[in-house]
Amino acid sequence: MKNIIHFETLGCRLNQDETEGAAHSFSEKGFVTDLKGISAKTETNEDVILAVINTCTVTTKAEQKARRLIRLMLQKYPQSVVLVSGCYAELDGEEIKKIDPRICILSGTKKFLLKMIPDYIIQNNQFDSVTLQSFIDGYKKSASVIDSFTLFTPVFSQHSRASIKIQDGCNNNCSFCRIHLARGKSVSLDVEEVLNRVMILENQGTGEVVFTGVNLSQYAGKNREGKIFSFKDLLDFLLEKTNRIKFRISSFYPQHITEELCCVLKHERVQPSFHLSIQSGSDRILNLMNRPYESSEVYKAVELLRKSKKNPFISCDIIAGFPSESEDDFEQTKKMCSNLHFAWVHAFPFSDRPGTAAFDMKPKIPERIKDERVKWLSDYSVDEKVKFIDSCRGLEFVATVERKRFARWTCVTSNFLHAEFECSGILEKGSQVVVRICEPLKDNIISGKETECSAVFVKALN
Repeated sequence: MKNIIHFETLGCRLNQDETEGAAHSFSEKGFVTDLKGISAKTETNEDVILAVINTCTVTTKAEQKARRLIRLMLQKYPQSVVLVSGCYAELDGEEIKKIDPRICILSGTKKFLLKMIPDYIIQNNQFDSVTLQSFIDGYKKSASVIDSFTLFTPVFSQHSRASIKIQDGCNNNCSFCRIHLARGKSVSLDVEEVLNRVMILENQGTGEVVFTGVNLSQYAGKNREGKIFSFKDLLDFLLEKTNRIKFRISSFYPQHITEELCCVLKHERVQPSFHLSIQSGSDRILNLMNRPYESSEVYKAVELLRKSKKNPFISCDIIAGFPSESEDDFEQTKKMCSNLHFAWVHAFPFSDRPGTAAFDMKPKIPERIKDERVKWLSDYSVDEKVKFIDSCRGLEFVATVERKRFARWTCVTSNFLHAEFECSGILEKGSQVVVRICEPLKDNIISGKETECSAVFVKALN
């Protein structure tokens, strides 16, 4: 019988990083790990002894999807304990437990125990949900800053590009968000430890690393002397101490895009793609959301980023249908998008989250209007991505190879275009190539497929 550990992940790249780290911890102890997504077509497998799901609580739909996947794992892996972790488990663990007795809960603040559970299973090969839950609940050590960053891995089975979680939690109290309730106050990985992890990746030949966190703008790591480093300071330090590896930023708040930061972003080893957490173009709605910036700071941030990089890929988040959002409020969001030409907008309909200030805000926006506004944002996104790809036609970019599908390779370019190309040679996942962009694949963009443009292979770099 194989000791298979199955993993499922919901939510952002940060959750995916933590899952990869957990899977690495199990692999090191001799377990077979499976990170392929489960579906109704998945065959029943009695060799899976533990099924782990890292959940998200950003929207009601994310929680609904988590419950659906939990039930699927219970069905497809009849001999397994189902371990539910992450933000949803942190906030509603007792409700999740009621789904089935085979479920045990690992709260998000104890997620570091995924590093220790492999040894626990080896020592207790007859474990079940009750005994595993007892082990988890009996671990009394309070989570520390180090605990938050335990699940690091230099090996990524699901991603071609490496990533390092350098920040967790959030000091903001946005009226729509439960993340700060689930993950707590902001904590940061110490500067020298970030460097140590980057050096491990660089020394093994990794071409690029993505920095992840709940709110990278709040990074405040210490060096050995106790000095606090901002994210700008950290990036400057890493560029000085490393030689080749490139850095990509996962997300940032617009008010923290300063001229000082952009002086560092100009460095050739900082990738020209940026994601801004914006949510609305209306100052009135931003105030109700308790966001720490105004729309003018969004405009300024985009201006600074475009000065720091040639034709950078700039994306953002927008919530449509926040309570009391008027037609005029949404027109201001549309105006911002039209003026700033974001290469992509991640559009979400507002979702009532229990425990947040916005949960009781009135008046609620009808679902029909939310859907209409999301559709406008989605249509805008497709059009702008096509325009952005058109602006890159004929240009050559360094790209990271992802995989081969149906005789064509896929890759992610330095400016975050997901391209497909033909190459008769053998390429390694994670290797660096140069490709020339040909044309957008609009149907793929509309349907959300993996690749969004075609390219021509120019040469391999390693």
